[in-house]
Amino acid sequence: MNFSAIINSSNYITNFFLLLFSILPLSFIAGSAILEINILLINISFIILIFINKKFQFIKSKPIIYLAILYAYLIFNSLISINMYEGLSRNLGFLRFIILFSAFNYFFLDKNFYSKIFKIWTIFFLVVSVDVFIEQFTGKNILGFNYGVRFIDDGATLMHGRIVSFFKDEPIVGGFINGFYLILIGFFLNELNKDRLNLLVPVILAIIFFAAIMLSGERSNTIKAFLGLLLFIFFIKQINYKKKLTILLSAITFVFIIIINMQFLNIRYVSNIENIFKKHTIYFDLYYSGFHVFKNNKFFGVGNKNYRVETCSKKILSDINKKKVYYCNNHPHQVYLELLSEHGLIGTLIIIFILFKLVFSKILKVYYDRNYLKIGSLIYMIFVFTPLIPSGAFFSSNLITIFMLNLSIFYAVDQKSNIFNSIKYR
Repeated sequence: MNFSAIINSSNYITNFFLLLFSILPLSFIAGSAILEINILLINISFIILIFINKKFQFIKSKPIIYLAILYAYLIFNSLISINMYEGLSRNLGFLRFIILFSAFNYFFLDKNFYSKIFKIWTIFFLVVSVDVFIEQFTGKNILGFNYGVRFIDDGATLMHGRIVSFFKDEPIVGGFINGFYLILIGFFLNELNKDRLNLLVPVILAIIFFAAIMLSGERSNTIKAFLGLLLFIFFIKQINYKKKLTILLSAITFVFIIIINMQFLNIRYVSNIENIFKKHTIYFDLYYSGFHVFKNNKFFGVGNKNYRVETCSKKILSDINKKKVYYCNNHPHQVYLELLSEHGLIGTLIIIFILFKLVFSKILKVYYDRNYLKIGSLIYMIFVFTPLIPSGAFFSSNLITIFMLNLSIFYAVDQKSNIFNSIKYR
């Protein structure tokens, strides 16, 4: 079956989907409403195309079955939540990611199609990274955005705020770049992996993207990006272990020098981290609170997006015992405590089991296959579940979307794992 011929049967259809996939990163910056509209357009158009071509066999593939089980669990989770309506739209809306996952697999069977996508994404993320540099050293991004007061030097010099780049009022650009940069490096490694591996382009991209993440001042994402990059280098078979050790030591030295010599980064990565361990901080309160929400709702938790309902309601705040251990916030800011508090032990085991079957059980196979695109997406997904380090809410719009894009790419770019090419992929 020639899927490439099907996709290219109409240039209008191909170009339409090429546009929708190409602007996905831009949609993040434009706002959640634009992002959802973009995904909706991809999904509806894909469904229409599937019905026209009568290509339904992908529904029987194991990844789709596992995602369907996860979706069924999330619906169940809503039904037993302390406030069913709070997380209902989030849980019902997970269906869009299953369709989007399928759409990626359908179109990415054509290597020419996804090659164009990744090249466009690379240009986009280079622009964002340069914008981060501009804001770091001038105080404003190219559109004039900044996040307010950063710190005051010696009580006299007022410095600009944390890096927001094109996100205007949200300091999340580091996490945004972190969600895509290993994929883009992996793409160019695959492209250049002929007789000799030309590392120049991937190395330049790695330096630019990681520097932008570090300059953003986002500690958790910088740590994850740094560890992820080092792990990525370990996977590159054309670099021997001696060179890998040299790269590791050079990277650590480079990061250390930059942090020591830039006051803002020194404060963010040295002074603030020292204070976290020396003083009682909000993170300890959140973790402690998340654990106690789980302790009081051991089996199925309080429900997706219901942590804030449990910790912020007037009824809870009037309970002296709970008021002592609960900290009112949207989520406990740590992925495992979020899962345990909102999904309980049983729900967390269901989610982890499905993710293991979809992703983590494939680690050895990915290692031996050396598909660097898959390696890039795999590493990102692994570090989403880094223990102890603070994180955003896993099922929040931005994080779950980036995670599902990585999962989609993880399957779609490999002929063996693509659900339209091998239904019984294990």
